[in-house]
Amino acid sequence: MSISTTAVSSAALQAMGVEVSKKEMEALSAYLILLDKWNAVYNITSVTPKSKWVSTHLYDSCSIISLIPEGSLLDIGTGGGFPGLPIAILQPQREVFLLDRSHKKTAFLRQAIIELGIKNVTVETTRIERYQPAAQFSVIVSRAFSELRLFVQMASKFCKPDGVLVAMKGQYPTAELEGIPAALVRKVTKLQVPLLDAERHAIELSPDV
Repeated sequence: MSISTTAVSSAALQAMGVEVSKKEMEALSAYLILLDKWNAVYNITSVTPKSKWVSTHLYDSCSIISLIPEGSLLDIGTGGGFPGLPIAILQPQREVFLLDRSHKKTAFLRQAIIELGIKNVTVETTRIERYQPAAQFSVIVSRAFSELRLFVQMASKFCKPDGVLVAMKGQYPTAELEGIPAALVRKVTKLQVPLLDAERHAIELSPDV
C-alpha cells in the first residue's frame, strides 16, 4: 500500500511554528511518495508502518526549524534525507548539504532533488572522516549519527566558531551529556512532534574549537 498523498498536514507544521506554502506542502508529499517508491527496492528506511513516516521522519525533521539560526547547514548521516531535506524544502534560501556514506541512499537523494526541483541542496557520498568541505557551516545537524561525544569530536572542525551543532535525540540523554564538557552545552529542548508518541530532544552545542 502506498503512502497517502494527503498525509502531511499544514496545521501540524504550523503547530511547530513552521509556515508552509501550498507548493512546499506538495513537495513534502511528493518526497514521501518518492521515498516509498525507492524504499521498496533499496530499503532506505526501516520505519514501519508507512503511516508513521509523516510523524517519525517528516514532522520530527521540521521540529528543529524554529531552533536553528540562518546560514549553511550540514546534515551528517542523513540517510533518507532527514532532517536536512525537509528543512531545505521549507527554507529554500538556506544552503543545505546532505552527507551519508551509503551510495544507495545518496542516489535516492540525488534523484529526489532532481524530481522535486530543489535547487539549494548538495549531496555528498562519503564517510565523515574523509569529508573535505570547501567552507565551514553555520549549522550542523544529526539525527542518527552517533553519541554526543563522538558527534562533537567529528563535527566541530566543520562548524564555524560562532556556529551551532544540533543533535536530535529521543529521551533526555543524561549519560551522553555527562560525557562532554558542560561548557559546550548551550541548550536542551524537549521537542513537541505532532502524532509522535515518543520523547524527542534537541541538544544545541558549541563546536569544540
